Amino acid sequence: MPEVIIKYKDNKALKVLEAIADYLDISISQRQVARTTSSINGVPVLESDKSIDVSSLGKIFTGRKINARELRTKSWQRRK
Repeated sequence: MPEVIIKYKDNKALKVLEAIADYLDISISQRQVARTTSSINGVPVLESDKSIDVSSLGKIFTGRKINARELRTKSWQRRK
């Protein structure tokens, strides 16, 4: 049987899809996508979420004259 995956943001859309599915004799099954977690040095790292608004982070770096190279060399040094 062919399968289609539909992603929706609003539960109202799901109700409409369920109503259409009844009319067209289509079955709907819901699956939750499990988030995978990993850890780096004991700190849990989650998958990214596209709904997070990172625009507020611009206030932190605005006017500080920091470029990416300087940030990597000073802040993200790896210990060997």
